[in-house]
Amino acid sequence: MTRPARPVLALPPWLAHALRAQRGPVPWSAVTRGALAAGPLLLTAVLTGHTTLGVVAAIAAMLAGINDRPGSRRVSVQRLGVPAAVGAVGLLGGTYAGDHLGVVPLTLVLTGLGLAAGGISAVGPVASAAGTQLLVAAAIGAGMPLPDSGWERAAAYLVGGAWLLVLRLALPTPGSLVGDFRFDGERDAVAEVYDAVAGLLDAVGTPHATARRVALTAALDHAQDALTGPRLRRYASSGAERRLHAQYAAALPLAEAATALAWAGEPVPARASTGPRRLAAAVRGNTHTGPLPAPSRSAPALRALDDALLHAAEAFDRGRGDRDLHTRRRTARELVRAVFGAGGREYGLRVALCFGASAGIAQALHHARWYGQHEHWYWLPATAVFLVKPDLGPLVSRVLCRAAGTVLGALLFAGFAAVLPRPEGLVALVALSGALIPVATRHFAAQTAVATVLVLALVMVGGEPQASVSRIGETSLACAIVLVVGHLPMPGQRGGGVRARLGAAGRAAYAYLAHVLSEAEGADSRAHRWTLRREAYRALAEARTAIALAAAELPALARHTQGADEVVHTLERLVDATTACAVHLDDSGRLTPRHTAQLTELLAELAAERDRVGLRIPEVPELSDVRLAG
Repeated sequence: MTRPARPVLALPPWLAHALRAQRGPVPWSAVTRGALAAGPLLLTAVLTGHTTLGVVAAIAAMLAGINDRPGSRRVSVQRLGVPAAVGAVGLLGGTYAGDHLGVVPLTLVLTGLGLAAGGISAVGPVASAAGTQLLVAAAIGAGMPLPDSGWERAAAYLVGGAWLLVLRLALPTPGSLVGDFRFDGERDAVAEVYDAVAGLLDAVGTPHATARRVALTAALDHAQDALTGPRLRRYASSGAERRLHAQYAAALPLAEAATALAWAGEPVPARASTGPRRLAAAVRGNTHTGPLPAPSRSAPALRALDDALLHAAEAFDRGRGDRDLHTRRRTARELVRAVFGAGGREYGLRVALCFGASAGIAQALHHARWYGQHEHWYWLPATAVFLVKPDLGPLVSRVLCRAAGTVLGALLFAGFAAVLPRPEGLVALVALSGALIPVATRHFAAQTAVATVLVLALVMVGGEPQASVSRIGETSLACAIVLVVGHLPMPGQRGGGVRARLGAAGRAAYAYLAHVLSEAEGADSRAHRWTLRREAYRALAEARTAIALAAAELPALARHTQGADEVVHTLERLVDATTACAVHLDDSGRLTPRHTAQLTELLAELAAERDRVGLRIPEVPELSDVRLAG
């Protein structure tokens, strides 16, 4: 007699998200950089008699360490450098505002700054990090009265951020030990694209095909990000870099053909994935491809796959070919739409309310001597800035993790402060905390705990008394402020961030479809098509991420984005079908009745879902107006 299975307790999404942590190997390179960043800067400042400037530089290095994520050196210039530069400006402005403005004017200035930084944060990840450092540094400048002038603090802040960037550019990493030192992860990123193509080919005709296509999109996004970034010259300067760009570009038609095969759903020969895997090995080892499997040309998508393999083999062996990364700079109109659109407006208002309210309350408590012997009131508004950021997780998850992390960090620091010698023991604690930040970023509570220990140690080195208890109280108050503001009604529709992402995905998908169904032909048209396809899939991935975060909110907030996942799923199917149409049109110049019926059905579904959810995404041209034939 078999026992009945016990029911599995399903956690609510907001609690499951709070308990979830990222997994992966320890990033030893980032750990080394963290250990060499804040600690040595603080030690140098203490030894030279500029302790307070060393505290500011160490804070900048800590914030840069939070942004020090895996990626290429070129990408790190933007990811670390831009937020540090913006933070220095915020520190300078906050210092002079705190010195010359009263409580009410200062609160109004910080509220306006929060409104601007929140809107700008909607542009993208780098802008979001820059907005965060702008507000945190402004709060520190206004609420941390130090003996140094504003420009000295700003210079120290720049030195702290620049020092970690120098470490990022100069120290070797595992990815740079193979081949050209300048490459740090770029080869692996491009190789993962070919592996993802092979994985999708293996999954054609199985239920895993959709997940493999999503993985392919993520691999392409990662490789594109790794290869792009600031450069002194417009184009790749070295032969090795041009070769790597050509290898990435050669993967795009392979990805297109594999997506078309997945859309068709008919199993492909097992040897079809052998070619992309050999290409992946050639990228990693910087070698020639060697022999590729015999072609199979029984269907348009298989013929496209074979042609793409031959083209890739030529690009690998000769190092020549298309070196275009198929990216497009966002226009000024698109940037303005992101800042002033639904997502930017809603986020800007919430940041302004949280930052302004916390700054006003912090100053009121400061003047009421609630802080006791402490002169610093920056912790409350700085904590609110991190709590209000939606890219760190759902609201209630952020609040729970921040509260738990602060309590844990404060208790740990209280124990360390009781036994460590000063200041050398606290300097060592700062260095240890800096080394742990890259590991702690896998969970917001762990990151908060490490950052709390680090900041409390810095403040104590700067001459302040032990502040663990007050930090717990300020963090609890910041959590309450952000929770209240997060549930306040806002002008317009709720869920602005999700709606903005969906709108961008819809526009990108329709632009891609309109181009494929146009009469345009030739190499330039095909290159533009690949650019539009990359934009469509990237926008869909960003929308999918925003929807997943919104779905993990409390029910009172999650209900505002119900149905959005259905829209993005239909858009993904539309882009997949458009890719299949593009491959078939390249082969025969005409579409089959199946292609026509699929497009018509998907467009009808989108029209109904758009009206039901209340989204504003553009209409697509009628199918009768474009090149379709049975």
